[in-house]
Amino acid sequence: MTGRAVYFVDDRSIEVRPVDVPSPGAEELLVETDLSAISSGTELLVYRDETPAVPVDETLDAFEGGFEYPMRYGYAAAGTVTDVGTALDDGWLGESVFAFHPHQSRFTISPTDVVALPEEVSSEAGALLPSMETATNLVLDAHPRVGERVVVFGAGVIGLCVIHVLAGFPLERLVVVDPIDARREIACKLGADVTRTPEALVTRDLDADLAIEVSGRPGTLDDAIDAVGYDSRIVVGSWYGTKRAPIDLGGRFHRDRIEVVSSQVSTIHPELRGRWDKSRRIDVALDRLERFDPETVITHRMPLAEAPTAYDLLDGHPDEALQVLLTYP
Repeated sequence: MTGRAVYFVDDRSIEVRPVDVPSPGAEELLVETDLSAISSGTELLVYRDETPAVPVDETLDAFEGGFEYPMRYGYAAAGTVTDVGTALDDGWLGESVFAFHPHQSRFTISPTDVVALPEEVSSEAGALLPSMETATNLVLDAHPRVGERVVVFGAGVIGLCVIHVLAGFPLERLVVVDPIDARREIACKLGADVTRTPEALVTRDLDADLAIEVSGRPGTLDDAIDAVGYDSRIVVGSWYGTKRAPIDLGGRFHRDRIEVVSSQVSTIHPELRGRWDKSRRIDVALDRLERFDPETVITHRMPLAEAPTAYDLLDGHPDEALQVLLTYP
C-alpha cells in the first residue's frame, strides 16, 4: 500500500510525498486518518528551523532520530481502524482512534500506541487530545490552590485548553494575557475573569500566586516574573527551541524567592508518579474534551495537499489562524 505524508524539507518548506505503508503485522492495526491537528508551537519551530539538536521524542515509537531535514513530523492524528492483524480481535474494525503519529493518510501501528476515542469525543476533539493532555499536565505541575490569583500568558490552543481546565477551580482571579483580540475573546468565553494585551498589562497590580507561561516567547518570562508576588511560582510550558531573549534575574526574582519550573508532557512530575501515569492523564484529558467544543479553537480545515499553505498561514497570520486541521478525503 501507499499513503501520503507531510515532509519538512527545509526552512519554511513543506512537501506532501508518497510513502510506503506496509500491511498490518499480526499484532498491528491499519488506521485511515480522518483528521490531524497542526501544532502551532513545536511544529512551527520545526517549520522555521528553530529546533536544537535533540531527539524528536524518545517516548514515542513513531519518531526516530533528531530534528533534521527532511523529516516527517506531527503528533495529533485521529482516524478509523480499517484492517487488523491476524492475532488481533476483529472488534477493532471501525474503531475511532487517536495516535501520536506524523501527518500521514494511513499508517500501521500497535494497539498499545493508540487511544480508543469514546463515542462522545468526535474526530475533531480527538485531534486536540495532545493539547488537552499538555494542559492537564501543566495544571498538575502548577498545583493551583483555592482562592489563588493566576495569570496565563498566551492564549494559543494550549493556553486556551489550560484556561478551560483552570476554569473549574475556585480561583480568586484568572487573568489571561495575549496580544490577539480574538484569542482574548475566546479566553473570556472559556472562563477567564480578565484579559489584557501585553502592552496594557500593569504587572505590579496582579500580585499573582501562580503564572503559567505558554506564549512561546522567551521574553514573556520577564512579564511573568513581574506579575507574580513573593514566594510565588511560574510554570513554563513553552518550548522555545533555539529562540533566545534576555531575562532580568537580577532584580526582585532573587529576593522574592520566585520559583520557575518547567513542565513537559513527555513525563509526569516525580512527586505524582506514585498515583499518576500516562493512562490516567489521558483519561482526564478525554474527560475534559467531552466538556470542550473543538469549534471554539478550530479556525481552518485544509486538505492534506494544501499543507504548505496551512503552515504558511500559521506562520504568517496568527491573528487569523488558531487551530488548523488537515483533512484526508
